[in-house]
Amino acid sequence: MRQAALALWGAAAWLGLAAVNLEEARDRQDRAALENAVTGLRHQAEQRPQDADAQYQLALAASYLAEVSLEVRDRPAAKAAAEAGIRAAERAVALKPEAAEHHRILGTLCGQIIPANLLMAFRYGDCAQRSVQKAIELDPKSARAYVSRGVGNYYLPPAFGGGVEAAIRDFDKAIELDPRLAEAHLWRGIALRKAGRNAEAHRALARSLELNPRRVWTRQQLEKTPAR
Repeated sequence: MRQAALALWGAAAWLGLAAVNLEEARDRQDRAALENAVTGLRHQAEQRPQDADAQYQLALAASYLAEVSLEVRDRPAAKAAAEAGIRAAERAVALKPEAAEHHRILGTLCGQIIPANLLMAFRYGDCAQRSVQKAIELDPKSARAYVSRGVGNYYLPPAFGGGVEAAIRDFDKAIELDPRLAEAHLWRGIALRKAGRNAEAHRALARSLELNPRRVWTRQQLEKTPAR
């Protein structure tokens, strides 16, 4: 009994540490580290198929890998990572449907397939919108859920209910809920630039980099955005 408890504690501690390291790897655009993490977390998830947290951590790692793949314009890799993550996220939702974060990560992954292949908007657009909306219903104060919905709206064509203006509103709401969430300022800046509001975009990206100086993609986006 004691040995089993220690094993469970060790696994939980490892998963918690993995979440921190995953974000750092995403910030550095370290695809090799994320690929290794996905491999290790897939093994953990297979060993504990009834553990919602293990399934969620695998989905989170796959989402970060898809995100970085999109940043470096490797769309096939982004699609493959997102598809692998969706299966784990669906499992996490089935095991623990009351967890808003599980719905958020499922919606994020469905949304990440769309920019990788716009033809997938027909298949995954509804999943992205429905899952993130469920996350918001379960936790209306989740700034990350609004960021996820905003990213989905940014990539989703207006004909499917998305668009840049809808995205900006979501990022504004995320910042209202958590003014120090660097991700919200980053995506607000990207959306503002797409809307032709370069000065505002530059300020938003500068604020994001101030909040999270290690994020490579934020620095890249700031450098390519005119200050006026």
